[in-house]
Amino acid sequence: IFLCGTDNNPHYSSSPHHWDQRMILLAFLVTFVACNPPPLPLDDIVIEKTFTPDRCDRMVKSGDFVRYHYIGMFPDGKKFDSSYDRSTTYNVFVGRKQLIAGMDKALVGMCVNERWMIKIPPQLAYGKDGYGDNIPPDSILHFDVLMLDIWNTEDKVQIKTYHKPESCGRTVQVSDYIRYHYNGTLLDGTLFDSSHTRMRTYDTYVGIGWLIAGMDQGLLGMCVGEKRIITLPPFLGYGENGDGSDIPAQASLVFDVVLLDLHNPKDEITVEAQSLPDHCPRKSVVGDFMRYHYNGSLLDGTFFDSSYSRNRTYDTYIGKGYVIAGMDQGLLGVCVGERRRIVIPPHLAYGEEGTGTKIPGSAVLVFDVHIIDFHNPSDTVEITSVKPENCSNNTKRGDFVKYHYNATLMDGTYIGSTHTFGKTYDVVLGAGQVVIGMEQGLIGMCVGEKRKLVIPPHLAYGERGVDGEVPGSAVLVFDVELVDLEEGLPEGYMFVWNSDVTPNLFSEMDKNKDAQVDATEFSDYILQQVKEGKGRLAPGFDPQRIIENMYDNQDRNKDGRITEDEFKLKADEAAAHDEL
Repeated sequence: IFLCGTDNNPHYSSSPHHWDQRMILLAFLVTFVACNPPPLPLDDIVIEKTFTPDRCDRMVKSGDFVRYHYIGMFPDGKKFDSSYDRSTTYNVFVGRKQLIAGMDKALVGMCVNERWMIKIPPQLAYGKDGYGDNIPPDSILHFDVLMLDIWNTEDKVQIKTYHKPESCGRTVQVSDYIRYHYNGTLLDGTLFDSSHTRMRTYDTYVGIGWLIAGMDQGLLGMCVGEKRIITLPPFLGYGENGDGSDIPAQASLVFDVVLLDLHNPKDEITVEAQSLPDHCPRKSVVGDFMRYHYNGSLLDGTFFDSSYSRNRTYDTYIGKGYVIAGMDQGLLGVCVGERRRIVIPPHLAYGEEGTGTKIPGSAVLVFDVHIIDFHNPSDTVEITSVKPENCSNNTKRGDFVKYHYNATLMDGTYIGSTHTFGKTYDVVLGAGQVVIGMEQGLIGMCVGEKRKLVIPPHLAYGERGVDGEVPGSAVLVFDVELVDLEEGLPEGYMFVWNSDVTPNLFSEMDKNKDAQVDATEFSDYILQQVKEGKGRLAPGFDPQRIIENMYDNQDRNKDGRITEDEFKLKADEAAAHDEL
């Protein structure tokens, strides 16, 4: 225990009583703070590690350049200097005699973010001369040092990949244009910038000087979806001046990068066939109208649109500029039922502006498409026929036919079938009872013949389709079999005589001999002639309605009865239509 000035302390005397008290006090005294104790002499630097980070990727070596903060103090705690007061780090090479010898020696082995208390004896500091008015001769100096940055003039760009996608079909090359997200920090972890906070990727060319030199190098060879940490020495970053705001001078930079997109201005679309049908009788050409489903995503897999979510195909002409240029190209040469992936560079998609919502500017687009059907406005009904051995009586307009069918879309989607109900579909050809394409496809068939009819939408249900059954602009496929055929009447007739007409036609109809024929007499007579085989009504229509129409045609003055003067045969009035 060193006591200072006890002989002159007025609180103590030399009497034995007081001496005893002093001895008792000293017996219990463990320590006593001396006033102005002389500093203990140091032979070498002393280092007290006040904080050590969990990780230490690099330690200071002689010849390294370092950036650090410090507080300079005397042993009694009095501050003589501080980098914090100047709001700037101390930047210097280690081991090149740019520092006092003790500091040159002490900094070796420090890690970034490590904090040391360094005690330096005078002979390794400013010695007997001191330093101006701030540091007296023979001063022991204490420095509280926080290491922030370490680099070397021999350093190169350091790359650490911590995630790489399983598939990497292409890597970044010089002159490629890329889109990426990044967090930018100093070596001590201080964030200076982030694309994530702006919610917008950084978009740039690589390797042609649009970026700082270290990033131009560090981004090369990346795959879309890859994540890497790129560490740059300042001479490959912002150098001696920093960026003037958030990046200090001589700062190493660390970029945590994820690559989202990659293309080259010379790129064309790429097409990858994912599934091909076994049979492909026709491939799409310019001018075809196509129905297809698609999922649309960005190159990193970010979804932006899907026809499936709307439960409706995308319907368009191809090769005519109705869709983006890359899709116009990518849909040519496909088969119905084919699935393909179309990758479209931005200059063939939505360009630098994007769509303003889901598709960012300069984005590569990926479309997974499934071709449902296509046709051309010039298409006619496509007929494939299998005829029976005996096929002499063929259908024509006006004939009444009965047939079975199975109907599907081009992709095989079921629409309907007569077999479901166990009865045929019965129509009069040429009467507008079926779609035009079906009428054309049924002409010229014989009983027992089977046909496959492919009917384009302009000869079927057109752009509107049938709600809930047939989509708009859909090509239809019918497998038909003709079961029965009843020959029709000549075109324009609903009733014909099978033999010569009796000259007493009016009197035979006028059963009650009142010189007029009412509707009942007329109907009974016509039905009787049909029953006896003397006349024929047009097959496939309601007989009563045909007779009513015939009666109305004969009732010239529309008074509800026919007189003999009104009663004429077609031969007598060739210019007018007259069934009788």
